[in-house]
Amino acid sequence: MTPEIREGEVDFDAPGAGKPSKTWYKIVGSLESGSTPLILLHGGPGAGHEYLSSLIDLYHKHGTPLIFYDQIGYKGFYILGQSWGGILAGAYASRRPKGLLKAVIHSGPASIPLYVKGCNDLLAALPPDVRRTLEDCERRGDHESEEFEKASAVFYGRHVCRLDPYPDDVLMAFKHLKEDPTAYLTLQGPSEFVIIGSLKEWEGWQDAHKIEVETLLINARYDEVTSLSIEPWFKHIPKVKWVTLENSSHMAHYEERERFMEIVGEFLSK
Repeated sequence: MTPEIREGEVDFDAPGAGKPSKTWYKIVGSLESGSTPLILLHGGPGAGHEYLSSLIDLYHKHGTPLIFYDQIGYKGFYILGQSWGGILAGAYASRRPKGLLKAVIHSGPASIPLYVKGCNDLLAALPPDVRRTLEDCERRGDHESEEFEKASAVFYGRHVCRLDPYPDDVLMAFKHLKEDPTAYLTLQGPSEFVIIGSLKEWEGWQDAHKIEVETLLINARYDEVTSLSIEPWFKHIPKVKWVTLENSSHMAHYEERERFMEIVGEFLSK
């Protein structure tokens, strides 16, 4: 089944930008089909949409239209947010927006302090030489050197994406972050392990009790977003289901693609 695909740009008001702003969107499938669309919120911050492209499987297997941007005010929709997008999904759902029917938080932490604690536990389990290199580079504020990149690659290979080689769409996400790290540096900081940006003290679970819609939580056994930082969502969202995939890390929608789509598809179609 070849989907109908539409792309375009929409104007929006970005306070502080000082100029008119536009954002790109892509719609896969027809919004007039009668099936509730799924809005996709990417991670990073600033990683772009490409690495979520595997979710087109949900269209092919379940007929779910996909929107790679938030269509504000649509009469009925689902949202799926991955990583930083999961943070957005949780915050958005807690505002009880009109039309939201279900939410999926995919590897999005409920607490940044708990995310950091979980990362520290993962770092402690790395080979001693890799751990020392990362600790030394963090201490010096050295995030550009070849030694930091090589040591970081070990962490990424264990806890961000365990596929070798990385899928092209995942590489595109890393490319976006390298070419324009503005959002990443502002919100997170210069590395995955030490958060010094404006998200440093973020505790999304504090508003999670306000989420009225059914919510699916997905993370993975080797995920950099450990269960420690997912658990507060589970404790505080009233109608919630939590699935941890056993053979994946942060990119479960590629690492266990078939199982991931089965879980999400069944949740949305109930």
